[in-house]
Amino acid sequence: MSDRGYRRPRPLSPLREHLRDTFWFAPTMGFVCVFVLWLAASAVDEEIVAVLQREEAYDELSSLIAFVQDAKTIVTTISSAMMTFIGVVFSISLVAVQMASGQLTPRVVRIFVRSRISKLTLTVFLATFLFSLLVLTSYESEADPRRVVSVPLLQSMLTLVLVGLSLLLFIVYVSATLRLLQVGPVVDRIARDSFRVLGRMPRGPGGPEGLGPETGRVVHEGRAGVLRDVNTARLVRAARRQDVVLRLIPRIGDFVVPGTPVLAVHGGAVPPRSRLRYNVSVGVERTLHQDLAFGLRQLSDIALRALSTSVNDPTTAVQCLDRIVQFLAAVVHLPLGTVHHRDRSGRVRLVQEGPGWEDLVDLAFEEIRWCVAGSPQVSRRLLAGLDDLLLLAPEERKQPLVRHRALLVQAVERAVPVAADREFALLPDRQGIG
Repeated sequence: MSDRGYRRPRPLSPLREHLRDTFWFAPTMGFVCVFVLWLAASAVDEEIVAVLQREEAYDELSSLIAFVQDAKTIVTTISSAMMTFIGVVFSISLVAVQMASGQLTPRVVRIFVRSRISKLTLTVFLATFLFSLLVLTSYESEADPRRVVSVPLLQSMLTLVLVGLSLLLFIVYVSATLRLLQVGPVVDRIARDSFRVLGRMPRGPGGPEGLGPETGRVVHEGRAGVLRDVNTARLVRAARRQDVVLRLIPRIGDFVVPGTPVLAVHGGAVPPRSRLRYNVSVGVERTLHQDLAFGLRQLSDIALRALSTSVNDPTTAVQCLDRIVQFLAAVVHLPLGTVHHRDRSGRVRLVQEGPGWEDLVDLAFEEIRWCVAGSPQVSRRLLAGLDDLLLLAPEERKQPLVRHRALLVQAVERAVPVAADREFALLPDRQGIG
């Protein structure tokens, strides 16, 4: 493999991705911003009152008090209705997500959790509710313009602005949630996420160079779970300080248990535990942050569910195959497998095993190929996809594609007894049955 395309990892990248997998961070930050906004608006309202009192503009101040008292009714209504509105909207949304997960794959829930519009909508809804409650505390019973301290004029206007923003976001949010029920947008989102992972993947030289003898191992001491990602930037820094080379033993997506070796040390002593702590992230399920194969896993799951006898939806399987072929065509010329992460001086400090070309091809086609014998639409699309990839693949990468094509032909010949039907099922067609 060559060094071209190598991207040095960012230290905060895993933290950013982990926060995107949560649903609490955005609303919490929204609460903080709302509180700061309320304090600033309160200060501005108090300053407006003070200026008018210094200028003895009591008539204008009386008009503002009357306007704000009228607006108080609206703010009170907003504060009492907003929480009910939030509950109804997100209850319906959760039903839609449940339907999508049953129709496609449970992994689509991750799309909802990571959706920026979902988090923004919930944040603005909750911010509107909290801001309206804070504004109500700013209203005074004093109506004398000479003695009043604060008239929440700006606060009331900001409440109305937040309500308008909530209504706009509600329309966008409903549209985005309904797209979760459509196959096309879901597989397109999975494909785009997979290409983002591909764009972030470092592509450094493979092979044994840079590795000394193995001098130690680091075992996993946390909870059991799936290896989601590693903080490569911190591991490279720890290896550079210790002047060693670290090798990640499990691959991203492997299930690890306490006591499992996760890092092998080459060429020196094991770095201190404090430098390696929190650099390996284990969770309950795989993520797309550093897992190049997870997108193919999701597309394959959707296709397999569509080909099951209980669903029997070959068109959905064809849509998944479209994206699978698109992804494999994008990586057919790229270096895959072992990745060497380097420090600033160019020395190898972290070696990480990744999926090779044959691994990706098997993941993409093996299970689907087992289920297509009775679906000519899918067998035709699969043959067309394999033929397209054979045209693109270099000579050294054609063998897995040739093998899957031959096995697919054999499976159809065994399952379809009529010669005319076999001929039809084995005719490559990019639309399945165009």
